[in-house]
Amino acid sequence: MNKNKIIMTIIIGLICFVLVYVMFLQFKVIEQTDLTEIKTMQESELREAIASWKSKYEEVNEELLSTIEKKHEYEEKINSNEEATEILEQELETANIILGKTDVKGEGVIVTLSDNDEALITARDLIILVNELKDAGAEAISINDQRITNMTDIADITDKNIVINSQRITSPYTVKAIGNKTYLQSALSVKNVGFIDEYINIYNKSIKLETKDNIKILKYEANERADKMVLKYIDK
Repeated sequence: MNKNKIIMTIIIGLICFVLVYVMFLQFKVIEQTDLTEIKTMQESELREAIASWKSKYEEVNEELLSTIEKKHEYEEKINSNEEATEILEQELETANIILGKTDVKGEGVIVTLSDNDEALITARDLIILVNELKDAGAEAISINDQRITNMTDIADITDKNIVINSQRITSPYTVKAIGNKTYLQSALSVKNVGFIDEYINIYNKSIKLETKDNIKILKYEANERADKMVLKYIDK
């Protein structure tokens, strides 16, 4: 029991250290303001800069308070092996979702992009959509059942072929995203500036957006054979 408690104490201590270190880096960035540049600014520009830095400071301060709160939570629960284990398991589950190591189910949206006579879907279109979904709080994303992780590459290999996770896929491209379905839909559907309106009205892309209560996104499956085939294809 004492050995387990020591191990958990070390792990939680490392987690707290990483969180505090990240906050330190963010404060360091804020402190490195170019004073010479500020002196040459017009009054209106200076006001805008001050407002911007004030916003950044408040954001970092909120994150710092959140980090301190987490640290206190760890300290309060470290004496209970059961509660400490539960916290670590939750952190591990979150990490596995981010890394794409587990299947995920939940509400969200499905965006279907298709080639048409006027415009083809490109890797850039999919990358922009994935980033929009991440910014809107998507917990997990897949394209044609290929799980998107921080290590995923999305690239064009021909006009009508895109490679994701070393797998060649073609139109239609079904993009699934799990998260708050109302928020995800709203983020993509902002009139005139949202991803859907912009790509339909300006670029003539064929896009369909649906909300679903029960979406399943499969975990990432490495495919060494496919990796070798794609590399061979690119070399040619």
